[in-house]
Amino acid sequence: MSLSRRSFLAGAVAAPALAALAGCAGTVVQPGDLSRLRMMVPASPGGGWDTTARTLQRVIQQAGVARNVQVFNVEGAGGTIGLGQLAREDDDALLMMMGLVMVGAVDTNDSSTRLSDVTPIAQLIGETELIVVPAESPYDDLAAFVEAWAADPRGTPIAGGSAGGTDQILAGLLAQAAGIDPVQVNYIPYSGGGESLAALLGNQVAAGISGTADYGEQVTSGTLKGLAVSTAERSGQVPDVPTIVESGFDVEVTNWRGLMARPGMSDDARDDLIALVQDAHDSDEWAEALENNGWLDTFQTGDEYGDFLAEEETRVRQILTEIGLIP
Repeated sequence: MSLSRRSFLAGAVAAPALAALAGCAGTVVQPGDLSRLRMMVPASPGGGWDTTARTLQRVIQQAGVARNVQVFNVEGAGGTIGLGQLAREDDDALLMMMGLVMVGAVDTNDSSTRLSDVTPIAQLIGETELIVVPAESPYDDLAAFVEAWAADPRGTPIAGGSAGGTDQILAGLLAQAAGIDPVQVNYIPYSGGGESLAALLGNQVAAGISGTADYGEQVTSGTLKGLAVSTAERSGQVPDVPTIVESGFDVEVTNWRGLMARPGMSDDARDDLIALVQDAHDSDEWAEALENNGWLDTFQTGDEYGDFLAEEETRVRQILTEIGLIP
């Protein structure tokens, strides 16, 4: 066991005088005590952030990195309600799951709290986006769909997740690559992959964009047709579906997810959280989770992750401006 991990488990042998404090949610009994950890999911249960958080919760506990991890949900506004709550916290044993969706939501929801107001801990994973059409669709590949889309953007509705999120960003980038005015794209946002899937199965939309976890099983079974995946390499979940680049369009998008912590924490407190997440990442249990979920290992921590976030904010803001979502 590493020295850092021993410090996380120190709370298990804390003095009796501190026991009452330990029973209070969110209270850190002593500096460096991460034996009791909370993890906020700023979205509804069952989605990608929630799945990733609960997988990490299980890994942390199974691998012995921390004794107890509580996951809770704070829904709304693309995660910015949870982001605002995190900015008011004073608990060093609290992590918040987030991802690319939140980068766009900060601007589209005109959030008073920015990502720069909280503390970056680690980027965890990347997930492939999948472009699909209903099984009855006349389009068998992305080029054929894009040709029809370019002829009538308004009459070709595309389903996806929340406005300004990864799915709409991908739709906007693909439109640009195809010479379609992104402002003309008829993008219909749904609160989750289940709702957009229902719209596709009901032939209410021409196409859909979501993570491979949402649509992959239907593509494999033939209920939907997979046109393209968004990452540089094909997805192991749908290996027969080509990439967007293979299909002739220079677009790559990875739907990444990561962790943030409260603002104003000490360097030691931040380093303790980073070390905890590093220990979880390095475990056999996490390697198995990556394989089982088809996730890409995009792990980076601390300042490196902070620099990445700043670059993503600039990139996403430019895209959202070009597709007319923000001025």
